[in-house]
Amino acid sequence: MIPVLICALISLSVADNDLDTLYPELEHSRTIYVIENGPRLSVAAEQSKVVSRRGGNATLPCRIQRDQSMAPNRKMRIKWTKLTSDYLKEVDVFVAMDYHKRSYGSFHGRVHLQGSSPMDASLVITEITLEDYGRYKCEVIDGLEDGTVVVSLDLEGIVFPYYPRLGRYNLNFYDAERACRDQDAIVASFDQLYEAWRGNMDWCNAGWLSDGTVQYPITNPREPCGGKNTVPGVRNYGLRDKEKNHYDVFCFTSHYKGRFYYLIHPSKLTYDEAVRACQKDGAQIAKVGQMYAAWKLLGYDRCDAGWLADGSVRYPISRPRRRCSPTEAAVRFSGFPDKKHKLYGVYCFKGHN
Repeated sequence: MIPVLICALISLSVADNDLDTLYPELEHSRTIYVIENGPRLSVAAEQSKVVSRRGGNATLPCRIQRDQSMAPNRKMRIKWTKLTSDYLKEVDVFVAMDYHKRSYGSFHGRVHLQGSSPMDASLVITEITLEDYGRYKCEVIDGLEDGTVVVSLDLEGIVFPYYPRLGRYNLNFYDAERACRDQDAIVASFDQLYEAWRGNMDWCNAGWLSDGTVQYPITNPREPCGGKNTVPGVRNYGLRDKEKNHYDVFCFTSHYKGRFYYLIHPSKLTYDEAVRACQKDGAQIAKVGQMYAAWKLLGYDRCDAGWLADGSVRYPISRPRRRCSPTEAAVRFSGFPDKKHKLYGVYCFKGHN
């Protein structure tokens, strides 16, 4: 490393005679030299973002760069943490020191170091879940030396707006988290919503995001949605009280392990009949997130309105045509009808263990 030389010059501009008279012992100027060595240890990542999918594996890169003059240290400590969406906390993921290794919480048994060389601190995550999405910090401590790097884990998937049978703007933040979980999803992040907006998502109802802000994406500015003369973008209401304020929510889901399908049945069904029909077929009534994932990620297309687990009726159209979403590919929403109405089919989901 190239030594860093810091030179500080302190000079006094008081008249010499007065200075000598008042402070005869004071030196007129002093030059201080401080010599400091550069860092002897650092960490780096070949890429700042890794993309995977639910159920897949991912390797988060972290390579140690260590001064060769440093003596070998068996007590060098490698620690991986996950940053919360508001960056205020760190959640322990994995710690390793020599032969001692430990994984934490939901990561237990699913993470290990790649260890391709003594200087490789890359973390391997297996059986990725929706909750694994986010930013991770690799920290290496070797005696008095340390270094950190942050790597993002992104997931292939889809953002979708959601509100329950109660109607629009009825969810506080914690209700929103439960609502997304119930539909096989998580609350979307701003980055995920921004990417959805770049993909032409346009939705005029404000919804919670994972950082506690409330926002909505507009590609076609109009009067009820921030004004006709405004520019397209993601409208931001800012941080809101997580308990007192009520909005819709933007959920995110990814690939699933299983089969999503429309159940062929000789007659239309009430909601309770739909639930039992899926169970009789060895499946469960499908969730909203599963329909969106099948539509977006697998191109699922069916022009039959069917019950879903939340009591809503929807159908996915990947190939727009007359009488079946003629203007655009979309998941069509028919509302939350009376569960006793015998007017619809049902979509089922059969998981693969």
